[in-house]
Amino acid sequence: MEKRVLALTLLSTLALALLAGCGGNATTQSSEPTPPNPLSSDNVNLIFVASQDLAFGVPGEMNPTTANLTDQGLQRALLTATFLQQTVLGMQNVTAIYALEPMTHPQTANQYPDMVGLETIEQFAMINQITLSSNQYGAGPLAAYSYPIHASYSLGSLPGGVPVPDPLCANCQGIDFADQHGDNEALVTGILHANVPGFYVVSAPWETVSRLMTNINRSEGYNLALPASYISPNFIYAMAITTSGSGSLFTYDSHITPSATYPVLSPPVASGGCTQQVPPFSVTVTGGQNGTIVPAGANTNETLYFIRHADAHPTGYWNDNNYIAAGQWRALDLPNALAGKVSPLQVYSIDPAQAGPGSIEFTTGDHTFSSVAPALTAMPYAIANNLPYNLVTGFQLSDSNVDTETANFFFSGGKFSNQSVLVAWAYQFIQPTIHTLLENYHATPQQLAQLATWPPGDYDTIWTIQLDAVGNVTVSNGSCEGISSKALPSTPPRF
Repeated sequence: MEKRVLALTLLSTLALALLAGCGGNATTQSSEPTPPNPLSSDNVNLIFVASQDLAFGVPGEMNPTTANLTDQGLQRALLTATFLQQTVLGMQNVTAIYALEPMTHPQTANQYPDMVGLETIEQFAMINQITLSSNQYGAGPLAAYSYPIHASYSLGSLPGGVPVPDPLCANCQGIDFADQHGDNEALVTGILHANVPGFYVVSAPWETVSRLMTNINRSEGYNLALPASYISPNFIYAMAITTSGSGSLFTYDSHITPSATYPVLSPPVASGGCTQQVPPFSVTVTGGQNGTIVPAGANTNETLYFIRHADAHPTGYWNDNNYIAAGQWRALDLPNALAGKVSPLQVYSIDPAQAGPGSIEFTTGDHTFSSVAPALTAMPYAIANNLPYNLVTGFQLSDSNVDTETANFFFSGGKFSNQSVLVAWAYQFIQPTIHTLLENYHATPQQLAQLATWPPGDYDTIWTIQLDAVGNVTVSNGSCEGISSKALPSTPPRF
């Protein structure tokens, strides 16, 4: 019996050797299932990326205090972009990106907005391209690495305290966490019934993604075997709908294991001196001097740092209300660039659900987009420093008195007394806001004349506003990030 077993073993060994010598392969079966092929551009592909929140996610990737990503969670977002592009889309360009409207999902006792849906998909937006043109300047078309992210409200999804959008941008509609009045289904049904093949990516928490897939599966009669429960943020689901209306479900597992440290850019962003485009100035208004006053209700012991959104224009006319590839380098380097220069306790920006005018999308004719650039610029800084992130939602940049509203919000009423705040804002509204603030102090014409207008090509400057113990104000622009736009790559960083 032992001789027979030995003989069989020798024969098996010889057979394997002969196979190897003849170009054959002796392989072992992998325990991992073969991932699906990339999706076909002939179908209408609905791609669902479950962004993490405090209810569903991976331990260590969400900060329970700020309801924001940690360094590790940001690492996952950057890596997910590469997986989406290569494995799910097969290096084809995205058709549309829809993200959670942050104020529809406040979390923690402090009601912090859910910015994770946007942050999860921003790197992916950067590695896609969109082509824009301009009737105003007779320019275009020009393609650039950037893609608009739809994150604006429909009338059915307006959270409490948020004014009716002006403009109300139907083409900018994002994803409502609570799915009020079925507005998510209406959005996706519109895509399906338009029956335009392409890749439509949704980034929102599991609760919303799961409900949306279930409702669409039922209403359209696809009879797909959907996931019964949350597994992990590695899982991406795609409904592929043929032009004839039949549906298939594909499940992709990215197997991402992100590092726990803040992402390192390669090559590192060059840092150096300021690249400001106007001479630096400093204006101090002291109550009681030359007819000036400290307004009633003025904040005290406040320091506020205004930064502009990251680089957004490959040429003057080009704008999709997101930043471009160069801007992603700046945004991800911001924690390094601002170290030792600012010391905020919290971060603010405008609500990315606000919509504004941009250039003309070359194929669809869209020219209004969700204004996501300011909020996403400062998001990496907040993540790296574990700072709470808040949005200004009670007024809109389109308001006729927005300068007064902004000045009152940040510099009166006591909310920001004894606070230091980093604010990412649209640059063209910063100087008028400070002008209005100094007018409230009855600043002299000579003092007001010192305020320089923020030049369109200057992404580097930091405006600092300080209110002392009695409310006297000093405004200066002598500080900077130290990042030269000319030195930033025109292609996105890769992870």
